[in-house]
Amino acid sequence: MGQLVVEGITVVALAVTFIAWLYFRNLGRQKRLEIVHQERLAAMDKGIPLPELPLDPSTIPKHRDPHALLLHGMVWLALGGGAMAAVVVSGDSFFAPWVWPLPLPLAMLGLGLILVYALTYNRER
Repeated sequence: MGQLVVEGITVVALAVTFIAWLYFRNLGRQKRLEIVHQERLAAMDKGIPLPELPLDPSTIPKHRDPHALLLHGMVWLALGGGAMAAVVVSGDSFFAPWVWPLPLPLAMLGLGLILVYALTYNRER
């Protein structure tokens, strides 16, 4: 029973920490927007024309690396293939015949990402 209480306190503490992080992150964003608004009002009072700004500058899409899919695919494929090879090379144990395909989804994920990169990269140029 004591272990259950400790686990419950841990989950509650993590949830409170996450909620506090979200609150303070949004609080900082709100303060930044208020400062931008005050600066724009002061500029409008002085007659300085200003371009239109988005409401939240952090939501402006950033330039995406076109090779990110390829890199992620290579990492996942290497991770899955390496894990499968490690299980096979580890020796003739009781678990080796049915454990080696367990990392196969990781390798297939990597292969799929590489395939998506190959099919979409030429269209983006």
